[in-house]
Amino acid sequence: MDFYAHTSDSSDQKTWEPLFTPFGEADPHDPTKSCSGKNADPCPHCQNLEPQHGHLNKVAHLTATFAAEMFPEGPTRDAARQWGYLTGLWHDLGKFAPEFQSYLATASDPHSDEVLQKIDHTTAGAKHAIATSPLGHFIATAIAGHHAGLLDARHESHASLEKRLSKNFGKEIPNILPPSQVTNQPFPPLPDFLKQTSPHFSASFFQRILFSCLVDADFLATEAFMNPAQANLRPCSSDVIFPQALTLLEKKIATFGPASDGDKVAKARTTVVTDCSNAGGYAPGIFTLTVPTGGGKTLASLNFSLRHAIAHGKKRIIYVIPFTSIIEQNASVFRKLLSPLGENTVIEHHSNLAPEKETTSSRLATENWEAPIIVTTAVQFYESLFANKTSRSRKLHNIANSVVILDEAQCIPVNYLTPCLRALEELSTHYHTTTVLCTATQPSVAKSPDFPIGFPNSTEIIRDTHALFADLSRVQVDYRGILSDDTISDEIAKAPQALCIVNTRNHAQILFEALPDSPKENWHLSTLMCPEHRLQVLATVRKRLQDNLAVRLISTQLIEAGVDIDFPLVYRSMAGLDSIAQAAGRCNREGKRTLGHVHVYHSEHSSSERFFAQTANVGHEILDLHATDPLSTSAVKAYFNKYYHQQKDRWDAKDILGEFKYAPSDRKLPLIFNYRTAAENFKLIENTQIPIIIPWNDHAKKLYKDLLNESIQLHRNLFRSLQRYTVTIYESQFHKNYHQFQSIRDGQFHILICPETHYDAKFGLNLKDETPISRFLICD
Repeated sequence: MDFYAHTSDSSDQKTWEPLFTPFGEADPHDPTKSCSGKNADPCPHCQNLEPQHGHLNKVAHLTATFAAEMFPEGPTRDAARQWGYLTGLWHDLGKFAPEFQSYLATASDPHSDEVLQKIDHTTAGAKHAIATSPLGHFIATAIAGHHAGLLDARHESHASLEKRLSKNFGKEIPNILPPSQVTNQPFPPLPDFLKQTSPHFSASFFQRILFSCLVDADFLATEAFMNPAQANLRPCSSDVIFPQALTLLEKKIATFGPASDGDKVAKARTTVVTDCSNAGGYAPGIFTLTVPTGGGKTLASLNFSLRHAIAHGKKRIIYVIPFTSIIEQNASVFRKLLSPLGENTVIEHHSNLAPEKETTSSRLATENWEAPIIVTTAVQFYESLFANKTSRSRKLHNIANSVVILDEAQCIPVNYLTPCLRALEELSTHYHTTTVLCTATQPSVAKSPDFPIGFPNSTEIIRDTHALFADLSRVQVDYRGILSDDTISDEIAKAPQALCIVNTRNHAQILFEALPDSPKENWHLSTLMCPEHRLQVLATVRKRLQDNLAVRLISTQLIEAGVDIDFPLVYRSMAGLDSIAQAAGRCNREGKRTLGHVHVYHSEHSSSERFFAQTANVGHEILDLHATDPLSTSAVKAYFNKYYHQQKDRWDAKDILGEFKYAPSDRKLPLIFNYRTAAENFKLIENTQIPIIIPWNDHAKKLYKDLLNESIQLHRNLFRSLQRYTVTIYESQFHKNYHQFQSIRDGQFHILICPETHYDAKFGLNLKDETPISRFLICD
């Protein structure tokens, strides 16, 4: 069977048309009304339909709309619309079982987890899809998993699609009695890109996209029923926002004025802005934006993104940042700039506070990225591309037809290079996503004989990167060999203004404590401090630098990516060349000095920094080979050629792509796509981390009280606010110190019980004191 060549053009298929209502430009439903038949004032379009018809029609319409929005006008858009419609129409066929209808009639909340889990209502639609046509396999997985998540096709020990499809009607799942106009629907043709040679991953991604469209549609329909006030808070269309945003950005850039003759940094930034403006109209695809640190790439990349989105009808702009530690700074830059456009123009979405145990309430509070500008983390972005849970998957369709800025793009781990690059190429090639790899140390990701997993084509936005790097050369990098903590602390103490960046939180605390006591001059930063605390420290440090006062900062690498700060002297514990370049970007950033000085050294704590050994070794080798200019584009290329290209055995260390196979001889299960296993293996952070909420100030304490009050429903704004007061720790640390935390809302959230004793003003979360504390004691 040539599975992918199968289309709906055969004589046994009828012409496809939507059920109940034709599609038009306007949604015939009122999103503030219920389409379930339960609301006393239902959607006008659905008020004369049977209750289940109303919900199916609403979800089918939304799923079809989401699927179509990913593509430009043409056959692929039409096919995607039809596939989305059919997926939504059949997702709840199991609810036509008399048993489910009887149970539903007695439930006060028809969308509660108790109701949805009481009777299996998801298998029926999956079985019907496959029984109708071999093409039903493309939507069966989405239908079967629209509550529990995407399943493995086949697995011996846990739930799988194969096991679900083997259930018998009448014995293991209820018989269904849906109207014939619901079940007697034809299959549309497959999109052309699924008929190529060996399209296994493309097929799995298409399934995943349909799943995303379905669960988001189902959540939104449920939200309209359960929480119409929250539904009304959804942001407005980006096609209105982006021109206004560009006007605000242009006004901001104009305030910088022309660069003076001697200000080479300002001139270079002008060049970056100009090149980004000129490239905004380029055809969509994969771009690189190679700008030295301090080159103004944050606003410049927004300039490109807004112009590109306007020119090509992109739905949103997504900034992907490698660390939660600095996401708040970038988000605050955009939020401040675009504040006249409303508070929902920019949202930041961390990986923190994404509850493992999903409930109706937590699912509705989880972001679907329906906003013009998203600022998120690399963990949230990449893991969502391979997630199987509904809460993480629902945003995926909103990545399509967007502009994705990968800030510090070099941070993709080697162990996941193949799946990450493959997913980005899929989004670019088939789902009209423009991707920009934005960094000062551009990884060598072009396809070549030595790097076959790379991108076939990419376009550099900067016209002359060599000249730009020469213009922004502001520091001298010196390798100092092995330096003891005593030597480093002595040298830093003698310097009026100095920054030292180390690889571990423990080393940062040791160095800080080795400095002569000076509460106003010495400061510390690490991820043991909640984001709001870090912002306050950074604000103080910046103010002292601007006022030319003595200030010394000991920090982990969280300060390296995107943090706008300018020291005359920087020390950097040995790391990869990309980290060294980022550290150098915090030195003489504004070019106000003739030359800044960066001292790179090997730490005496080699045993505790084994995790960084490989990148540090390659970085040291490149420093030796390019001693005269270790931050040049040629040095960076040599670094990534060695670090990435010579580690072929690690490009897909977890064999993620191996979980997506095609078995044409197996008519019952031709698509062997193991979504759950792939999701479990795709973890950018290998060790499970648990977010701890810190009642650090009055605002955090109020949020904590709101969280305690279970009459207050979880909502997006509460999640966003709590993220500013969280610190993540390893699961082993959590269990070792469980008595210091209070777990609430069925164990979804964990709060530090007494921050006065276990949250230090200098270092943040302090778990060293393990004296048992009552779980019910709250320190006010």
